[in-house]
Amino acid sequence: MQRLLPFCLVLVAACSGWIDSHPPPPPPPPGTPSLHLIDNFSSPVYLTSPPADSQRLFVVERGGAIRVLHNDTVRARPFLDLSGRVSTSGERGLLSVAFHPLYASNGQFYVYYTNLAGDIRIVRYTVSSDPDSADEATADTVLRLAHPGQDNHNGGQLQFGPDGMLWVGTGDGGGGGDPNGNGQNKHVLLGKLLHLDVNVATGYAIPADNPFNDDTSFAPEVWSYGLRNPWRFSFDRQNGDLYIADVGQGSWEEVDISPTAVPRGRAANFGWNIMEGKHCYPSAPCDSTHSVLPVLEYPHQFGACAITGGYVYRGNTFAVMRGQYFYADFCNGDVHSIAYPGGTGVFDWSGLLSPGPNISSFGQDAKGELYIMQLSGNVYRIAPRP
Repeated sequence: MQRLLPFCLVLVAACSGWIDSHPPPPPPPPGTPSLHLIDNFSSPVYLTSPPADSQRLFVVERGGAIRVLHNDTVRARPFLDLSGRVSTSGERGLLSVAFHPLYASNGQFYVYYTNLAGDIRIVRYTVSSDPDSADEATADTVLRLAHPGQDNHNGGQLQFGPDGMLWVGTGDGGGGGDPNGNGQNKHVLLGKLLHLDVNVATGYAIPADNPFNDDTSFAPEVWSYGLRNPWRFSFDRQNGDLYIADVGQGSWEEVDISPTAVPRGRAANFGWNIMEGKHCYPSAPCDSTHSVLPVLEYPHQFGACAITGGYVYRGNTFAVMRGQYFYADFCNGDVHSIAYPGGTGVFDWSGLLSPGPNISSFGQDAKGELYIMQLSGNVYRIAPRP
């Protein structure tokens, strides 16, 4: 593992009165990537912008509101408020928003939340005549997905892919070890990556390239399977490669990378609940013949417990970050990156970019610049140190 800057350790031995005389390390030079606090929100879990909108950011609060920032100033009125419809028990809540690629002309966007019964809903809305306010009367439920019995492993990511389709990451339904076997169950939509055509008047259609269209043993919405809780996934905006950060059970966190040429993990089985990371679950031996193993994994050591996936940096501010996929750990707050393919290893950015624990998500704006947020409230932009 590579560190970007040297750090000195200052030891104080109070019992002996001895103090190391070495000076503390100098601060990073101006222009170094650093965290700049934008504002504080109520349990922020996602941040994004509509396509080509460089003036506004939209922050998703787990309690059910989407907040609008104009040039870093928060509007008092939410863009959308679903707080009366959303359960926040456990890992539930309003979990993400995705703007249609043609949002500038059709005004459509999609939200992923758990309703008061704990079931998953994906709902389409249209913006009102006020560009900072959604028209709640336009709600069209695209997908209803039962999530009985558990309040964790809800997934939660929506992304429009380079193909214009809506991609959906669902968790395995919760409970230790996937007790219902949903990750490997071909008939259910839990523990899957779904691929939906929402360019229809209502609901969704099945895209022609979905891998199981002609396989009656599979739900046709499924693109890939064997996922535990793909809380965050993203596409490299330069080449379309797919990065999935799948939260592990008790030992390993993983990043699954599917290049566009594969294409993007079509029909891939990412292994859960046969595998956790690159390891048999719960114990060896196991048949991993048909599993696509992660490109990267890390163990539950040094306080790590749950991966928070991010993005491949394609902004123009930091050449040193360009082409790196950034991810973090929710519990210990460490921030790392890898370059794929052909990277030389894992880079540790924690000394520069970690705000501390409870990193709930990364964000990306219309220019490709990155953000980090904590469930405890703070939202930061990665920007040059003054």
